[in-house]
Amino acid sequence: MCAGPPRVGQLRAVQPEHTDRTPGLASGTSSTLRTPSAVGVPSHSNPRSPAADGRFGGVQVSKRWGWAAIGVLLVGVWAACSDRTTGDKPVPTVKTTTTAKPAKPSATAAKAWYDDYDPAHFATDVRRSAKQAGVNPQLLMAILYAESYKPHDPKFERQWAEVDSNPAFGIANMHKAAFDETKRGRDFAKRKWEELPDNPALAIEAAAWHLHDLAKRLPAKRADLYTKDELLALGYNAGGGNMRIFARGRKAGPQAQSYLDKIHKYWPQSAEALKS
Repeated sequence: MCAGPPRVGQLRAVQPEHTDRTPGLASGTSSTLRTPSAVGVPSHSNPRSPAADGRFGGVQVSKRWGWAAIGVLLVGVWAACSDRTTGDKPVPTVKTTTTAKPAKPSATAAKAWYDDYDPAHFATDVRRSAKQAGVNPQLLMAILYAESYKPHDPKFERQWAEVDSNPAFGIANMHKAAFDETKRGRDFAKRKWEELPDNPALAIEAAAWHLHDLAKRLPAKRADLYTKDELLALGYNAGGGNMRIFARGRKAGPQAQSYLDKIHKYWPQSAEALKS
């Protein structure tokens, strides 16, 4: 709490006294001068001088300086109170709002090959492996389309293998016995059948060489019921023994014929896929 301004009674103690002349007295007769002791100020041994009487050259110097001192004192008191009053108030802060830049959309992750599976995506592998094995690339591509009836997600294939007594792996759906027999003496001889779900190129290579081996098992003399590619397709589905029977003129059963119908269905599409 700030102290108020000095009271008038307090100010008089510092005001100098001056001569009080009483009107009506005779000229040259002055009233008794008030001594400093009359106002509570101790008297000095020296006689009063103009400066001690508050006058200098007819101007009340000490009185003017006294009021100036009072003014300075009041300003100081006011400033102290003002600082104390405003000092406790928090200085307002200006909040700056920064507009966040929109995040750039992240690049879409590439889909796994089995999420959008199409045998045409592997046309290069089909052409290369078919050429190396000496088989018709259109037949190999048609077999891949015929074998695409189930998902080729590697995880799905492995889960399916847990309940299937004779599972087939890879995009060409090759059984373990056929793969192990086909890989002998080949560049992929050290590869394992369990790798097929994760490696489409290996599956295509193995399927091409399997067709190559089936072609070697065809009899020299064949009936005109099926073409060579149709017999190889039947052999891929029903096995080499049944293929030889069909080659001698026996008609394929319902299951084998259904597979051959798929080959016919995908034949034109396979030709187009090889152009990609």
